[in-house]
Amino acid sequence: MTNPLKWANLGGLLLVLLLNTLANTLPINGLTTGELSALYPNRFVPAGFTFSIWGVIYLALVGFVAFQFRPAGNRLRDSIGQWFFLSCLANASWILAWHYMQPILALLIMLFLLWSLVQIYLRVTALPFRENWPGILPFQLYLGWICIATIANTTAVLTYAGWDGGGLAQATWAAIMAAAGTAIGLFFLVRYKDIAFGLVVLWALYGIYSGQAEGGLLQETLQFAMGITGGGVAGILLRNLLPGKKIKKTS
Repeated sequence: MTNPLKWANLGGLLLVLLLNTLANTLPINGLTTGELSALYPNRFVPAGFTFSIWGVIYLALVGFVAFQFRPAGNRLRDSIGQWFFLSCLANASWILAWHYMQPILALLIMLFLLWSLVQIYLRVTALPFRENWPGILPFQLYLGWICIATIANTTAVLTYAGWDGGGLAQATWAAIMAAAGTAIGLFFLVRYKDIAFGLVVLWALYGIYSGQAEGGLLQETLQFAMGITGGGVAGILLRNLLPGKKIKKTS
């Protein structure tokens, strides 16, 4: 009997890809995703090129969906269960909420997307990486980006609400947000030895750094954050390359 879950996963991903395409070609509600971000100006927004990572993530997810149709992907698909389909619904819903300028609703949806990806991550990283990497790597990349995107979405909501930063400068709050993102990246590097997750966080930090026109505390914080995150990634890579020093990793 054909497993309906694999078809649901395919349909969910196609829906996400369709809405992402329409979001920037129509665009939905007359504004592109980037133009909408500009409506909530803050210092945590990365440079435009940073969002090209979505192409990598979606390509990896296409690989996962193809893999789960193969007998070798049965165990991985069954371990994920309905969570991938739910994450696709959340992603698609976020696009609509964001484009119809409902940032608070968009944040709530993104929190559910984040929760869905955490559920997937915990399940897939419990499986052997060598046999299941086409279904593990995509979610390492995806979760890493959504962790940072959730922080950015929260910042956009605070801007939308007219929050004044509690007396702190916008750059100071952006530095705090960057530190939080770095802490998350380091947690996954230390706890899961997840190089892919760390690289995504490093890319996001570089994008935020590149989007800054001024120096000061924020740029210094970002430089330190990139240094420590890059050092963590390099340390794990180096240890894996040393004879007799291999460590269990998920990327």
